[in-house]
Parts: sequence; C-alpha cells; structure tokens
Amino acid sequence: MPAANAAMARAEGVTDAAAGKRWRDLKKRAISAAILGPGALLCIWLGALPFTVLMAVAMAGLVWEWVHLCGLRSRELPGVAVPLAVFVACGFAVFQLTALALLALVVGSAATWASTRWIRRRDGAPAPAVWLASGVLYIGLAGISLIELRHDNDAGRANVLFLISVVWASDIGAYMVGRVVGGPKLAPSISPGKTWSGAVGGLLCCMLVGALTAAWATPYRDDMLKAAMIAALLGIATQAGDLLESGFKRHFNVKDSSALIPGHGGVLDRLDGLIAAAPIAALIAMGVGYGVVLWR
Repeated sequence: MPAANAAMARAEGVTDAAAGKRWRDLKKRAISAAILGPGALLCIWLGALPFTVLMAVAMAGLVWEWVHLCGLRSRELPGVAVPLAVFVACGFAVFQLTALALLALVVGSAATWASTRWIRRRDGAPAPAVWLASGVLYIGLAGISLIELRHDNDAGRANVLFLISVVWASDIGAYMVGRVVGGPKLAPSISPGKTWSGAVGGLLCCMLVGALTAAWATPYRDDMLKAAMIAALLGIATQAGDLLESGFKRHFNVKDSSALIPGHGGVLDRLDGLIAAAPIAALIAMGVGYGVVLWR
C-alpha cells in the first residue's frame, strides 16, 4: 500500500507538472492582450487616420523582425530595402492608389532580390535574397489589404472589426481547445504544439464570433449564417498563416520571431494569422463592392 500510494503521488505530481507547463504562458498572454487589444480596437473605431498610424507601427515591427530573421540589419543595405518597399507601397494604399501600391510591392521585391544576391552576411554566409524579397510581398500585401479595408468610409470600421474579431477568436479558440482536449497533432513536422482538436475548436469559435459580430454591426439578422461562412474562410486562412509562420521559424531555427511581446514572442508571432487573412478579406470586399460589409 505505501508503495502504491507513493506511485500515485508521483503520477499526480507528473500530471500537475504537465498541466502547469501546458498553461505556463497563459498569464503573459492575457496581460499582453489586455494591454495591446484595447488600443488596437480604439484605433480601428476612431477612423482611418488613427488606424493608419497603428498600421505604420505594426509594419515597422514586422519588417524589422523579418530582416533580422534573415540575419541582416534593417538600417543597412540590403535589409533597408524591405521597410522602404513596404512603406512606399502602403503609402500609395493610404491615398487609395491600389494599382500603384501593388506595383510598388512587385518592383520593391524584385529590387530587394537583385540587391541581395551578391551580398554576404556578417558571418560570411550568402544573404538570403529570396527570403528577404519574399518578406516584401508577405508583409506588404497584408498592409495594403488592411489599409484598403479600413479606408472604406462606409463599411471600413465594421469590416476590420469583423476581421480582427474572427482572427482573435480563431487564435483563442485553437489555443484553449488544443490545451484542454489535446489529441493528434495537426502538423508535427512544422508546429508540434498544434492539434486537430485546436484547429476544429478555433474554426467553430471564429464562426460563432463572426456571426455575433455581424449581428451586432448590422441589423440584418438573416446574414448571420453567411457571416459564419465568411468567418470560416477567414479562420482557415488564419490557421494557415499560423502554420506558415511556424514554418518560417523552423527554417530560420528560432523559437520566436523576437521577444517584443511577452507571452507571444514577436509581432510576426502575434499577427501571423491576420497577415494571411487580410488579403482574403480584401478580395471579398472587392467582390461585394465599396461601402458594403463583407457578409452582405
């Protein structure tokens, strides 16, 4: 009996330790979200100008992290080409010159690749020209999409709030359900912590939040089902973006893109789903037309 009791105590200790490890980053995540979330929502609510300022700060963090992941500095060539191209493209988007914004991204990406091919990093290794140039498109396209969405004066606020709500719901739902339920891994070779239960939980959560957000934002209750379907599409894109960013980090052999946000890592870690979902939302907005919410 004493031996059995000791074995049970050890098993309970292992279980408690595993549970503690499972939730050890929750406090930091909650504090960071409580600080950053209200500020982001306020900028979205107040209008296009505050949102543009928010986007400028976010883009600065994203391009800085991307250049550093590539082993370069954003203040020196060729690293400086990434923020230069992204900010020029987003500047065109602010003035609703979408075609010029997209052209600036393509030209900027090509120029970044060309200027990097013959340069070596400080450790003597060749600079990752393809990766650096890809960052211009990856980050810049999301920036243009978000600016275009919010600068729609009639539907911009509702559309961006819908997008943000869906992305956050997907992230939170996947995190909570994945930690509680566990089960088979979603993509163990890319991100060992993600599970199929988390993916399903995140998808269902974002559909529910999308439908409720649509019901709150507009009086058309009959559109809740359509909003849930749009939210599902954006939720799938969010999870794909999360996996894509995990693949980036595995390629660069880092745990987080930076340590700027406690509990979350870097700006890329926090906005990976939004970066992937924003272009999808922008395409839907183009389809429904200016001044119309995404789910109409």
